[in-house]
Amino acid sequence: MARPPSRRPGHNRKAQYSLFASYVVAVTGALAGLLLIIIAMFDPTGFAVIRSAGAEITRPVSSGLKELVSGIGTVDERIAAFYKAGSQNVSLRRQVDINRTRLIEAAAIEQENVRLKKLLKLVDEEKDEVVAARLISSSSSSTRRLARLNAGRSQGAYPGMPVRAPEGLIGRIYTAGPNTSDVLLLTDSTNVVPVRRSTDNIAGISTGSDDGSLTVKSLTAGRNPFKPGDILVTSGTGGIYQPNIPVAIVVRIAGDDAVAVPLASPARVEMVMVQRPFEASLARPAGTATPGTPPPRTAPTVTTTAAPAPVEAAAPAPPPADNAASVAQ
Repeated sequence: MARPPSRRPGHNRKAQYSLFASYVVAVTGALAGLLLIIIAMFDPTGFAVIRSAGAEITRPVSSGLKELVSGIGTVDERIAAFYKAGSQNVSLRRQVDINRTRLIEAAAIEQENVRLKKLLKLVDEEKDEVVAARLISSSSSSTRRLARLNAGRSQGAYPGMPVRAPEGLIGRIYTAGPNTSDVLLLTDSTNVVPVRRSTDNIAGISTGSDDGSLTVKSLTAGRNPFKPGDILVTSGTGGIYQPNIPVAIVVRIAGDDAVAVPLASPARVEMVMVQRPFEASLARPAGTATPGTPPPRTAPTVTTTAAPAPVEAAAPAPPPADNAASVAQ
């Protein structure tokens, strides 16, 4: 039997199938995106579960891409370091000689602190660190400034815990899944951090600007006390962040506000530390009742008094002898 002629002469059937498949994929993706938008609007809790599941699935891919981007981004630095190796070696040797003396002084101070703690009977009950983790990716499609961490509830990381790097504060955990969590960065406009100037303890409030910088407002009345070059650290107010963690450095003044940049850039940080909230790590002295809790009940003390012993009536005294004789007569 002869093969019927093609209704579309000059077209490849394989190309037609590929075009049809691309249409199906595009329509399916649009419907899936619309469904996710509806879920995010009417069921935020369910959307958070879907988001956590997606983070768990894409975790290996995100880790691999993070390492690839880090390797490519440091190629120019490696080339420059190769040509400047001689001058860098000389300066590093001088720095080593200076740091050697400082290390000896620091070791002596540490030993003195240990001795004083023993004298004062001070004992560290628990450490503030929960887990060390790695920043594997960032959520570029989100309206918030978030970074993804390869640690979750299984490793002890929960929402609200501070996240810091050796260079300074990164932010706090926003959402946590089984093995991944999202970190709300300092540069997010909803992240407010109480800070102070490291030199004279002038307090301020740091707020993200969504453009990689921070806006610092002073809590004191009058003109802006901050100036370029000031180092800002956490003040410990609010019960979330530990005090004295480096936060940012002021770069310029904009009216009554100061513009600062974070000391720890998430784009160049790999390993971070998840800490316990500062308020939870405070040790409550013994015998101090928690505010809002009633005092412990004690059994009422009953005082028993012994009944007085009955007093017997005294016998009447016998009459005198003269009265008795007259009576007998």
